[in-house]
Amino acid sequence: MIIDLTGTTSSEIASALLKARRSAGSPAMGMVGTIVVVVDEASHHDAMKAANEAGREHPSRVLVAILRPGRGAAGLDAEVRVGEGIPGEAVLLRLHGELARVPESVITPLLLPDSPVIVWWPGGGPKVPAEDPLGRLARRRVTDAAAGRRASVDFTARAEGYAPGDTDFAWTRLTPWRALMAAALDQYPTKVLAAEVVSAKGNPSADLMAAWLQCRLGVPVEHKNSRGPGITAVRMFTSSGPIALTRPDGSVATFTIPGAPDRPVALKRRTPSELLSEELRRLDPDDVYAKTLACMVERENMPASAKKVTEADRRSTQAAVSRAAAKTAAVGGKAASAELEAHAAGKKATPAKKAAASKNAAAKKPAAKKTTSKRTAKSSAARASATRSTAARSTAKKATAKKAAAGQKTASGAYKKAVAKKPASKRVAGRS
Repeated sequence: MIIDLTGTTSSEIASALLKARRSAGSPAMGMVGTIVVVVDEASHHDAMKAANEAGREHPSRVLVAILRPGRGAAGLDAEVRVGEGIPGEAVLLRLHGELARVPESVITPLLLPDSPVIVWWPGGGPKVPAEDPLGRLARRRVTDAAAGRRASVDFTARAEGYAPGDTDFAWTRLTPWRALMAAALDQYPTKVLAAEVVSAKGNPSADLMAAWLQCRLGVPVEHKNSRGPGITAVRMFTSSGPIALTRPDGSVATFTIPGAPDRPVALKRRTPSELLSEELRRLDPDDVYAKTLACMVERENMPASAKKVTEADRRSTQAAVSRAAAKTAAVGGKAASAELEAHAAGKKATPAKKAAASKNAAAKKPAAKKTTSKRTAKSSAARASATRSTAARSTAKKATAKKAAAGQKTASGAYKKAVAKKPASKRVAGRS
């Protein structure tokens, strides 16, 4: 149901909401909060769609405020939407003239009682959200540093004016990245020497990621530019090799840990509705974000040398990778190339070393063949010996059997001869 109200007031809008709920057959409110979206006319459709999709997980009353300050007369137009695929309630508000300078006077009567309020600025947001008239009403204030111009994002001002409940979509986008990097150190606990963040130019999420790594690890973190999209790689350099998360296409990333095979990880770029849903899951203050903002201010005041990865760290990591590759080649029975052995030793391969390596490889192949032929000959001799011993045992059994048969025949003939030679018994006289 859609109800259009022109030149209306907050009380008339509240009455229209009640009427729409009763007409839809749901007089009771099953909503958990109020989402206030402050947006311009050009992008209000996408913002309302994202808020309604987030409302499927958290049914809420969505108030979309389009501010039109100007010299015209103050006025308020509204559009009430209930049902038709909307999980909660949605109200589109257009504030004209002087009324646009005091939007809290219109929004406050429409807030759900005894429920949290979340204010979202899809177009960037104020420098200090807690000092905004609508920000004072909210328990959670969500901005998006990536939506505005890069020069307008002043993280120093946000760090100084931070209040519990402030957050930014640039920080929310880092949740899977931070989780995977922390899990990597849990699986492979080691000392990190330096780190590196690679992203498209002017990406505020990459700045926050670099500040978070430098704050948590206490090591230099270098920020490099790429073609994007977004963050394309995060690497932590260790003495055993790099721990890396690389995402060149913005969809699937490669997770690399020393001593383990590379693993593909689904790491697609999330939509605004998914980011807003994550922010609605937790309404408590984000202390990690506050500390990261403070670390970002400290990072901006650091010299450039303190934010770069030294060549020594890169060489040690590359040497560790080369040593691991050479060890793998040796276990597999293959000769490592001259370049691989030179990298493992931290030197360059010369033509003489290359020739020697090729000779060694050529010498190892015939030796392997000779060893194989020797093993084959030994196995053949063993099989022939076993065959001969089996034949000898069979012959011996046959001879024994013949001797036994001959002995039996001899004994039988002797017995017959003895019986034939025995004299007949004499008869006794007088008993016939």
